Amino acid sequence: MFDSQVLAFTGIAALLTITPGADTMLVIRNVLSRGGKAGVLSTFGICSGLFIHASLSALGLSIILVKSATVFQIVKYVGAMYLIYLGIQSLWGISQIKDDQLSKIENEKGDTDRKKKSFIEGFLTNILNPKVAIFYLAFLPQFIGADDPVFQKSVLLASIHAVEGIIWLSFISLFLNRIKAIIRRPKVRKIIEGISGTVLIGFGIKLSMERL
Repeated sequence: MFDSQVLAFTGIAALLTITPGADTMLVIRNVLSRGGKAGVLSTFGICSGLFIHASLSALGLSIILVKSATVFQIVKYVGAMYLIYLGIQSLWGISQIKDDQLSKIENEKGDTDRKKKSFIEGFLTNILNPKVAIFYLAFLPQFIGADDPVFQKSVLLASIHAVEGIIWLSFISLFLNRIKAIIRRPKVRKIIEGISGTVLIGFGIKLSMERL
């Protein structure tokens, strides 16, 4: 199954991966508020969602989103509302940032729960994006040959996309974590939280206006 189609997909998926989007902003937001591990867990949540989309595409279920305007609208609005909710959380968090919080972010009570929350947020952000489902439905078949086992090839391509996503978003998480002494300064955090929150809300509004 490793052929020229797979190589072509790998290159195109890589370009899509490094293009900033809601996933990238979510990772940045979670690194700022919860630390580097939270960013990596958000990344794994995001990439886990790709396998769901690939499986549904292989089984033909994603076509429901294309054929049913009602289902598409429901999924679209739920996903949009979730992104807007995350953005509002970031903007609201600006008022909670204080000078004495800089050394407490990693050691606060409930750290494990926040890590789990980061994974779930990443997973839901990906799963509730109908554009990803439609992308997999329309894009993956172009790289699956007539003699290829559809499900296995779909999972293979999703795995490649996921690995690229993990490498890229984990790099962003670890890089931001390395310079946390700078980005966790109250003024810097407020600026970045404000930008990430605004962008997430913007992505949510943009998604809500998408048409089938």
